[in-house]
Amino acid sequence: MHCASCALRIESALKKVPGVSKATVNYATETAAVEYDAAVAGHEALHEAIKKEGYAVAESLADDASGHDHELIEASAAKRLAFGAVILSLPVLAIAMFGLKVPGEIAGYAATDWVEFILSGIVIIWFGRQFHLGMIRRLGRFASDMDTLVSFGTLTAFVFSVWSVVTGGGAVYFEVGSTVTALILVGRFLEDKSRGQTSSAVAKLMQLGAKEARRVNNGAEEMVAIAAIKVGDLLLVKPGEKIPLDGAVVKGASSVDESMLTGESVPVEKAVGDKVYGATMNANGALVLRVERVQSESALAQITRLVEETLSQKAPIEHLVDRVSGVFVPTVIIIAVAVFLAWFFATKNVSLAISNAVAVLVVACPCALGLATPTAVLTGTGEGAKRGVLIKNGGALEKAKQIDTVVFDKTGTLTLGKPIVTDVLICGSIDRSELLSLAAAAEAGSEHPLSRAIVAYTTENNLHAPSASEFVAVAGSGVRATVNGRKIVIGNEKLVPDAGKCLDGINKLETQGKTVVRVNVDGLMQGVIAIADAPKPDAKNAVIALKKQGIGVIMVTGDNERTARTVANELGIDDVVAGVLPSAKAEAIKKLQESGRSVVFVGDGINDAPALVQSNLGIAIGTGSDIAIEAGDMVLVSGGPGKVVYALALARKTFGTIRQNLFWAFFYNIIAIPVAALGLLNPMIAGAAMAFSSISVVLNALRIKRLTINR
Repeated sequence: MHCASCALRIESALKKVPGVSKATVNYATETAAVEYDAAVAGHEALHEAIKKEGYAVAESLADDASGHDHELIEASAAKRLAFGAVILSLPVLAIAMFGLKVPGEIAGYAATDWVEFILSGIVIIWFGRQFHLGMIRRLGRFASDMDTLVSFGTLTAFVFSVWSVVTGGGAVYFEVGSTVTALILVGRFLEDKSRGQTSSAVAKLMQLGAKEARRVNNGAEEMVAIAAIKVGDLLLVKPGEKIPLDGAVVKGASSVDESMLTGESVPVEKAVGDKVYGATMNANGALVLRVERVQSESALAQITRLVEETLSQKAPIEHLVDRVSGVFVPTVIIIAVAVFLAWFFATKNVSLAISNAVAVLVVACPCALGLATPTAVLTGTGEGAKRGVLIKNGGALEKAKQIDTVVFDKTGTLTLGKPIVTDVLICGSIDRSELLSLAAAAEAGSEHPLSRAIVAYTTENNLHAPSASEFVAVAGSGVRATVNGRKIVIGNEKLVPDAGKCLDGINKLETQGKTVVRVNVDGLMQGVIAIADAPKPDAKNAVIALKKQGIGVIMVTGDNERTARTVANELGIDDVVAGVLPSAKAEAIKKLQESGRSVVFVGDGINDAPALVQSNLGIAIGTGSDIAIEAGDMVLVSGGPGKVVYALALARKTFGTIRQNLFWAFFYNIIAIPVAALGLLNPMIAGAAMAFSSISVVLNALRIKRLTINR
């Protein structure tokens, strides 16, 4: 399928098959979901209905990334067509715009005419062949669509130009057909590219899981494929390895990076009895787990299914031009034929009848209509790209105009996504610099994110950390080490139970949702270091700007209620949904939609993919995971939530410009066609009017560049 109307045609054909009760065709994934009575219909009947519409049916669907290779091939082919059309159209456009001349004659015709004829002919007929073939297929079934519109318009401009050259009529419109063809091919390429990226999100989700696992049987270890593992099997997961499947820890202790599942950057401590999830990463301790769910039922599989199911649902995108073209194109043809007949019988002058009929065709040639959408989209997406906002598909533009609620993920979206030191509290005889130097020296041997945060903070403050010896990492608790002969113990209350004079300070920091690391030197409690995931610099201003526009702001996170409320209060967000897994995030979005809200979801993690595709408009933070980026409708390359304000305004402005362009394109035709039909417009003036209408929509699209946002 090469445009959204292809999906509509296939869907309509499937619904007409006897026994089919429901059919939904998804353009993004190139799949059809069909409910049918197997006693009446079968695969052959469904396939035949699709083939009659001029499309092929894949015999099977691959379950990995290779199944999406054909989309990359299609995007590559569309790129070649667009690039070739643009290159060949430029000389024709230059000749028309600047009156350039090629010296000499060939076979009695000016060399300039030959250049325009050959180059525009290649662009319109060869590079634009998909439009003409589509028109032929539609005409064969007595239907019309955007292909008919583009093909009819570009061929009319080309044929009339050839006729003008041959008869010496003067006015030629070679550049019109070639330029419109080139621009629309560029738009098709961008659409093909974004479609391939979107559907590959599912394939990348599938690749996240482990391929093999270390199964323990009677004390012996063996590597087996994930598919061979059953519920109840015991698996050994060593430090640095991916946890194969969902289960419960039966032996060992460690910290597990669950960011792919919850989006939270701080690892979760795991001990006997705790739940662990497939595709999460074991950090620093060996774990033995008992499998509770096989691969098809794992949390990762559930996320994958959520993305697939949401992608298979029809998006509420209306294709105004496709709908109107079904009436507009045949109407113009009928009018042109009627004008020819009326003038011929009234004057018996074939030349005059043809001239007036061609004037109708040329003045109604839907160049402005064809340019209305691609010029606005290209201007909007180009201007957005300069400012770090990527609009992946035209549907995002339309969705943005109805948005009344923005839902932000917390970690990595509103916050930096990594733990940093926020407070240093001294409650002993040591000074602040010495406490940090000793702590950093002891933590230098650990790869734990909290340890790295302390070391990084010490380095940023230009403090020297001496070498440590006798380093011991205590899984789930902290570290012990000797630094310059002093015994250093750093960790949570399990490892450092005595809070000393720091107790009140610890309680206050913990109520603020911060992780507190206690520092004991030579058996005495000397201080604490508080670590948290701090808000991004532009987060608060983004929330304020959205509220000023009357847009509701909600934060949803897998983090605990206390931490979530602390961040929300700091940013001025009143509504918080905390402690949720990926499926619950998508469910929270769905409940808002059921209450009548139009929702933007902004996230950056793999766990955000279901919510991104469930929302009316998904905005992915560019510093996040590839899957989140590909599942979203828009991408903020710079990663700042402040860009959300600009992204929504840009999308609304661009879609508004499209609607204005389409209105003026139709209004122009409503006025111009009757004038041409009455013989008051010769083809040359009709061509000038048509060119003016095209220029007007381009100039209107360029107004998007003037968009500014006051925050």
